[in-house]
Amino acid sequence: MSKVWKLAVLLLALSLVLAACGGGGDNAQGATSTGSSQNGSSSSSPSSDGKDAVELTAWAWNVNVGALNEAIAMYQKDHPHVSLKVEDIGRLDVYDKLSTGLAAGGAGLPDIVLVEDDRIHGYLDAFPNGFANLSELGFDEYAHLFPDFKKGLTSLDGVFYAFPFDSGPTGMFYRRDLFEQAGVDPEAIETWDDFFAAAQDIKKATGAYAFPADKFKDDANFRMMMNQLGVYYFDENGNIDFNNPKVVQALSMLKKFGDADLVKDVNGWDGTVSATIDGSVATIPFGAWYYGTIIDQAKDTEGKWGVFLLPAFEKGGNRAANLGGSSWMIPASSKNKEEAYKFMLYFSTTPEVQIMAMEKYGLFPSLSTAYDSPLFESEVPFFGGQKIWQLFTDEMPDIPTPYYTKDYAIAMDEAVKAQADIFNGRDPAEALAEAAERLAGRTGREVNRY
Repeated sequence: MSKVWKLAVLLLALSLVLAACGGGGDNAQGATSTGSSQNGSSSSSPSSDGKDAVELTAWAWNVNVGALNEAIAMYQKDHPHVSLKVEDIGRLDVYDKLSTGLAAGGAGLPDIVLVEDDRIHGYLDAFPNGFANLSELGFDEYAHLFPDFKKGLTSLDGVFYAFPFDSGPTGMFYRRDLFEQAGVDPEAIETWDDFFAAAQDIKKATGAYAFPADKFKDDANFRMMMNQLGVYYFDENGNIDFNNPKVVQALSMLKKFGDADLVKDVNGWDGTVSATIDGSVATIPFGAWYYGTIIDQAKDTEGKWGVFLLPAFEKGGNRAANLGGSSWMIPASSKNKEEAYKFMLYFSTTPEVQIMAMEKYGLFPSLSTAYDSPLFESEVPFFGGQKIWQLFTDEMPDIPTPYYTKDYAIAMDEAVKAQADIFNGRDPAEALAEAAERLAGRTGREVNRY
């Protein structure tokens, strides 16, 4: 995008925000709008608790909007002077507007913004002064309430810049009926080799593939496998780690399943959902949040599902990984920084709020004290009475921290190319070595040699 076009987009965004100042009306959850400036400053009319009224603004998308609106309604019981205007502007639109606003020194940004965990460090690298230092505001006191991997994603050099929110502890969502038809016991599956043997039996007996994959456009299975092995696209120093023997090991396992025709090639998200509905795959390795898609899209399969942890690469090895998740950040330009901090602290550290977000919106909490709720020990009828939430909860402390960097999207692009190569018959080590060199050329980063 040219500088002139960026300036035009910025001026348009500013004009729209300024035109919206002074607007009123109630939002869907009863948080009353009080009128705000481009950075969320509010009118000074006193509220019922005698404090000047403050309207916070937030950008989010999808189910996160509902969670925020319900949380502010809960918060207002003791803080009636605070209201919240949540703008549901779509995930990619949030990032476009956030990047434009940060580049313009914070112009037009809200008080609160949702950011997926894989993008947090990229924003911090690109805009080191763009977000509020939550450690200075007191968040360190609450850091112990969250798992290590989530703390690693929301902090930089020991300083917190994001409030941990939902996570995606992974598991193998499996079809009980297909496993039973093939005589396979999921509890006997400990390693990927165990699952490989079981998948062959299942396909022979039922025709179902082991799992789905968008072989040439997405590498979700590869990412989960790398994460459980404690590696990722980059190491903790930001160097390209595609040549790491464990990264090669992960891609080699995918190739093993592919070569045996056990991977169903699907077209993106819609293809995965279709495979979920029609029973053409025996398992779907995904984050805990996929529970909501299954019960919504495959209603006729109630009782036919179960979950077991990702198989380990060796007996007794790690079976924990994460896929997805997001957190909340406060732009440094916010004129209501302290009020935004207080509300988001309440949001992120109050078990009742996190339980609400999970029960109503399927957002698995990162807050450890939320797991004390009976909900996490309850049997889930749709999943055959299995205590699936307890399984995901127990996994959380063992999830390694992935390292994303600001070049995450470019690295994923090259990883997908390497994955496509191995599904087309290439050697995994060679495919990854070539991808590493391409990534180095595109980012200027060092490549680790082994």
